[in-house]
Amino acid sequence: MSQKKLNGTVIVTYRCNARCAMCNRYKAPSRPEEELSIETIRKLPKMYFTNITGGEPFIRRDLKEIVRELYKKSDRIVISTNGFFTDRIVELCKEFPQIGIRISIEGLEQTNNEIRGLADGYNRGYSTLKKLREMGMKDVGFGMTVQDRNAEDLLPLYRIAEEMDMEFATASLHNSFYFVESKNRIHDRPMVAQNFEDLINALLKSNSPKKWMRAYFNHGLIQYIYGQKRLLPCDMSFDTFFIDPYGDVMPCNGTKDKEVMGNLNEQSWDELWNSPQAERVRQNVRCCQRNCWMIGSAAPAMRKYIWVPGMWVLWHKAKALVMARPYSMYESKVVRDYRDGKVSKEALDKCSTCDMNAEVRDGLSQASKAQLAEKTGEEIVDADIAGQMGENP
Repeated sequence: MSQKKLNGTVIVTYRCNARCAMCNRYKAPSRPEEELSIETIRKLPKMYFTNITGGEPFIRRDLKEIVRELYKKSDRIVISTNGFFTDRIVELCKEFPQIGIRISIEGLEQTNNEIRGLADGYNRGYSTLKKLREMGMKDVGFGMTVQDRNAEDLLPLYRIAEEMDMEFATASLHNSFYFVESKNRIHDRPMVAQNFEDLINALLKSNSPKKWMRAYFNHGLIQYIYGQKRLLPCDMSFDTFFIDPYGDVMPCNGTKDKEVMGNLNEQSWDELWNSPQAERVRQNVRCCQRNCWMIGSAAPAMRKYIWVPGMWVLWHKAKALVMARPYSMYESKVVRDYRDGKVSKEALDKCSTCDMNAEVRDGLSQASKAQLAEKTGEEIVDADIAGQMGENP
């Protein structure tokens, strides 16, 4: 059977050395011996785009071997990282200068270090990006998860990315089993939305069609933080998938509980993708009410339904010819209604993915959970990295 190309995200590990305020994954690491093997990686299908992520993917000493295999079957690869393992990142990029690197930076120096919990994390990430640019790497940039604590750094960080001629990716604070968190929420929606509005207008004023489309994506993030229906249909599990460190293939990482289509350790790709279990998951996706708006699901939808963001861009670019600020968050009815007192914060909270009464799920295997009986996740990963640093970097 011929395979159609898909978009895939490969979660190579749940081990992480950061201590992010909005993510508890570092408390729930996977065991190295259970993590995706090269043999399982080889069973993945052809892909237009592959994102390699974690945890912190560069904790894996065999990441270069993983990239070699994915390079054979992916048109484009981007690795999401916190930038801590600078030497490993540089070494990998020497062999694969065409891949993309996105370093998570959550604001300017003080804000970033407070949120991510990595000593000198901002300078370390920034210096890693600078080294990659000096090497001639083109597809490098920042990734920022916007929340109350860092929203005011959104436009300044974009300006830094502009000065360095780097990519700038955004997301909104959210919850899922993947983050082992259910209580993330944005409290001051108008303030956060205002900073997104500033960014959107800066993007629309640029000369880059790619940035105009990013303006539309960030418009979708305003809709998301106000708990509204996503701008475009979600086709996760139809043309896009995630695979976790245990070989479980999932529609995405945004679900409240882990949804499993099959296990690639135990099945071939065709068996898994076309199985009754996979079809049941697709039905769940069609009924999903979470309305996530993350780049992994939004970007494929924007390409598939290109006329929708295209018309939005044309309208706002036309307005930019005569207006200093062609976009306003008050174009959205819910934003006006909240301002005018027609809808309450409590009502919007119920529409969001805050999961205010949800239990935290971690998606771990039983063996990974068992290791937490004697040590914390932080202790396990710290000892792991300390052992690695005793070896050659």
